Amino acid sequence: MPAPVQLFRAQQYHELKAQCLQQGRLFQDPEFPASDESLYYDSAAAAAGKVQWKRPKELCEDPRLLVDGMSSHDFHQGKLGNCWFVAACSCLALRKSLWQQVIPDCHEQEWDPKNPGKYAGIFRFRFWHFGEWTEVVVDDLLPTENGELIYCRSNVKNEFWSALLEKAYAKLAGSYQALDGGCAAEALVDFTGAVAESINLAEGKYAEVISEQMKLFEDLMKVHKRGGFISCSISSSGRPSEAQTEMGLVVGHAYSVTAIGKLRLGERLMFSFKAEKLFMIRLRNPWGRKEWHGAWSDGSEEWKKVSDSERKNLGITVQNDGEFWMTFEDWCKNFTDVDVCRTVNTSCFSLHKTWEKEMMCGAWEKHPEPLLNRSGGCFDNRETFLQNPQYIFDVKKAEDKVLVSLQQEDRRQYKREGRGDNITIGFEILKVEDNRRYRLHKLTVQERVATSNYSNTRSVFLRRTLPQGRYVLIPTTYIPGVPARFILRIYTDVPSKLRELKADRPKMTCWSLLCGYPRRVTQIKVLSAEGLQKQGSSGGADPYVLIKCENQSRRSPVQRNTTSPVFNTQVIFYRKDIDSPVTIQVWSSNLLSDQFLGQAVLAASPAEPREQQRLRLRARGAREAAEVPGHITVKVLSSDDLAEL
Repeated sequence: MPAPVQLFRAQQYHELKAQCLQQGRLFQDPEFPASDESLYYDSAAAAAGKVQWKRPKELCEDPRLLVDGMSSHDFHQGKLGNCWFVAACSCLALRKSLWQQVIPDCHEQEWDPKNPGKYAGIFRFRFWHFGEWTEVVVDDLLPTENGELIYCRSNVKNEFWSALLEKAYAKLAGSYQALDGGCAAEALVDFTGAVAESINLAEGKYAEVISEQMKLFEDLMKVHKRGGFISCSISSSGRPSEAQTEMGLVVGHAYSVTAIGKLRLGERLMFSFKAEKLFMIRLRNPWGRKEWHGAWSDGSEEWKKVSDSERKNLGITVQNDGEFWMTFEDWCKNFTDVDVCRTVNTSCFSLHKTWEKEMMCGAWEKHPEPLLNRSGGCFDNRETFLQNPQYIFDVKKAEDKVLVSLQQEDRRQYKREGRGDNITIGFEILKVEDNRRYRLHKLTVQERVATSNYSNTRSVFLRRTLPQGRYVLIPTTYIPGVPARFILRIYTDVPSKLRELKADRPKMTCWSLLCGYPRRVTQIKVLSAEGLQKQGSSGGADPYVLIKCENQSRRSPVQRNTTSPVFNTQVIFYRKDIDSPVTIQVWSSNLLSDQFLGQAVLAASPAEPREQQRLRLRARGAREAAEVPGHITVKVLSSDDLAEL
């Protein structure tokens, strides 16, 4: 079932087109007028009187949306500093199913020279905008100087899809100027709804550690084969932006990856390189010129040793068209930053691995009341860190690979107000009590298991393999008190039941008056046991713990064939009867009947020590029942303030 599409500024394409045709006029967009207001968010940047807005019919005789389909060679950047957007378009052009989603019903939108009266000068494009597919309508008035398009344009003079797509994207951002400087991954996410990941090649030492280089190659090749996108750039730190390296690469400039694969070598190359294959990558410069001058560049000696059939298979061209090949090793050495957009497969009908997706929209909101504040900053702000939105999810398998994407709203729309820069964001993942249902207020027995990078990019991404259990994910801004909206996406192998924790304590209801309301909260963490009674001829045991409180109980996973198990099991109880003790039992799992190994009975009052304790196991009965072999190590915390823990 296709996802519902939202209308940007409530503009309905078919209604507007029908109105224009009925009235015999071409569409003029009142929401994005042909004026400096649409070109610039900063009036000081306006070039007075130089820009003229023209329709395609005024620029050529036979305008077309698409000429001979779409290709990564279709366009050039123009005067705007949005090479990142053009690089993203190059990637998009490689995937017909995806660009047809961005340009819906392209044949219906196409010029029809046989029926010019059906043309209304209106087009529509779709972007994945803050978690929803959003349709943006534009007219066909394009900014020009001296009769030439000044921004993105096609290699073919009468093809206009790239210029019109750029206009729709500028409308979404608030102005053309808002597209000056950006990240290719952001545009690719907006084109596809993919998950973006940034990789620093220098920090990862991919140029030096061959094993890591090969892992990255295999990963990127898999991403590309499965419909993902890759772009790369060279950091401009210490060098002027758009300076050219000795090898012809442009600093601070986004290149799109258009192919990645292994080149089969002939016998002479095999002898020379002592290898059967070369790991290769093909890039495109959005400028359509200025290519790599090193090994395997267009026309280099290396290509003369490759058969014509192999060159044809790889699509080798020897012309200055902005596209070129290089070895993956040279790529790792010469580029510094990579943006990877993964189109995560959530289809039930697929031969490849599929993922279960959960998505939540949220916001960091400042409030003077601590229990209502949702903008507490990163983990370094210990006093306020837990005053952020909190999301809980479960890992049901023994272990599961978890993909997490945190994306802030597109802030380019606020550039006119001076608030257009991304804020620094990130998130923490904490392993919490197996039965937690309310917000965290203090970090005690919980484990900090993962921390994302903190970055002022639009999204941050993390991959982790997590053991079975319950987790709380806390998205944060780096600095407290910064309001913003965000989208949180989690992908797991089995459903994670992601949901937001909103309540601080159990809700008081009419039923509470009859059945009682909790008076005390108790946290228990059973870390380990040792010296347990041996079971059977193997001399081991298959132990687990069972933690009981009033009419509630929680059981840990079974640890196999050990008398010194590590449990790290956490639970939390909201207790109505504070005189009823907490019982921690150790059992051994058996096929026919589980074997009781011992227990510890605790009053679990606020007065008891909060430090880690090593307790002797005892037989069933009172707290001072007969001792049995073994000890357990636990940590117990109790409070009569239900919102303390």
